[in-house]
Amino acid sequence: MTTSMERFSIITMFNVVNPGGLRSNHLQRLGCRPWNLSLVSVIIVTFSNMLLTMLLLQSEDCDTNYTGPADDQQPETNGFTEWNLAVGTSESAVQQQPCIDARDYQQATPESDVLRMDVRLGRWDVRRLYKMFDSVVVGSQYTALSDKYLSCIATQSSVEKLHSLVQVAHYWTGPISIAVFTAGDEDFVVFQEYLSYLRKCYAPIRERVTFSVAMPKARLVNGQPKDAQLPEGLDCLKPEATLNRFVQGQSKAQTTWKTKNVYPQNHLRNLARKNCQTDYVFLTDVDIIPSSNFSDLLNEFLKNSACDKCAYVIPTYELDMRVRFPQNKTDLVRLANKGLARPFHQKVFIHNQYATNFTRWSWDVSTSRGAGDSEIVKSGKVHVSHEVTNFEFFYEPFYVARDTVPAHDERFMGYGYTRNTQVYEMYVAGYEFLVLSPIFTGHWGLQTKKGRPAWRERQNSLNRKLFEGFKKEVFARYNRDPLKMMKRPN
Repeated sequence: MTTSMERFSIITMFNVVNPGGLRSNHLQRLGCRPWNLSLVSVIIVTFSNMLLTMLLLQSEDCDTNYTGPADDQQPETNGFTEWNLAVGTSESAVQQQPCIDARDYQQATPESDVLRMDVRLGRWDVRRLYKMFDSVVVGSQYTALSDKYLSCIATQSSVEKLHSLVQVAHYWTGPISIAVFTAGDEDFVVFQEYLSYLRKCYAPIRERVTFSVAMPKARLVNGQPKDAQLPEGLDCLKPEATLNRFVQGQSKAQTTWKTKNVYPQNHLRNLARKNCQTDYVFLTDVDIIPSSNFSDLLNEFLKNSACDKCAYVIPTYELDMRVRFPQNKTDLVRLANKGLARPFHQKVFIHNQYATNFTRWSWDVSTSRGAGDSEIVKSGKVHVSHEVTNFEFFYEPFYVARDTVPAHDERFMGYGYTRNTQVYEMYVAGYEFLVLSPIFTGHWGLQTKKGRPAWRERQNSLNRKLFEGFKKEVFARYNRDPLKMMKRPN
């Protein structure tokens, strides 16, 4: 039976079509009786309800109780947040997928390489020297991996060194957060092009890596991000050569600016670290390569760790360019015995890693057999080889620790006093440094002082002057001076 509202709607509809109005005889001549129109309206309403039901069923995997991140977790840079990306394919990730608008999903599809950032926004450092953008591209498995693993690599790079990320991502199967420094439009264009190449060619980068960006106030980007159009003939087996091809197109003015200005290492380290979502962070440089099965072995170890103030030191070796990357610790020790590998910075600045005690670590391969922990050593499980007992001021190991360690002080820029001041503050704060075995990291090339440019020493001298004020602040903060730094001139 037709309701008054239905009759009103039908008459109104026909009046709109025919402003003069349609009487009953007109309807009959058209073969449209009122009860036929009523039946049509019922069919339309029924079809609409069926369509709506189908749309609702398609979203049954959404967590209707999900309200997004807490207020203190909201990124400050843009509307594209990690939590509104439909990433992750694990069962738990699907169950926890938030309900999002279809238009947002299309904009935030993980297959897209366009950076999720508005260059007019971003957040400044405390001195307004650098602007930062968090998680501008998120790996498709990044959130799922952050749930699975307890640790995340936090690393940083200039555009010119991004090719090193390829090998890191293939060896480390957990989440990776990298902060990239781009200076000006030319750098920004190259970064977008190379990022598109990396994500097209390498599934580990496309799935595991989240990128953040920092840029200097003196050389901000003018153009908004856009989809990079890659040239033909790019070889996925040659990441370094491909990057050089992009970089060679930069102007001399761009190259000169980057040579004369400092690289903000500590800004980038803090940026990368705070875009990790795990309890532990593994702070590295982009050219530090983890050993095989590192992330899984470390994960098992951290599950049984209850130490809040422990920094787990990862021994790092330089590798001769002629050798293959060692498959395990035994291979690494064999290379070291042949002079084809050696402790990181041993010839350049021995104090950099000396306190790790590489000799004692290498003994763990053979002489530990027969000791009480010999079964652990033979099993290949990660364990503490020994404690660092001869800590010194210039010690700057690569380590894994809870994401509650002191931040890197951003007054120290360029080279010198960047990493070791943060490690020094950890030591003053009461952290223990424990060397892990059998995992390790490698760095390509046996370095010598001849290969170190003069500008590094100039930057080191400037940072040495800043340390005078830093050490006083650290003493005031913890009321401890274990290395007697307050009693001697800087």
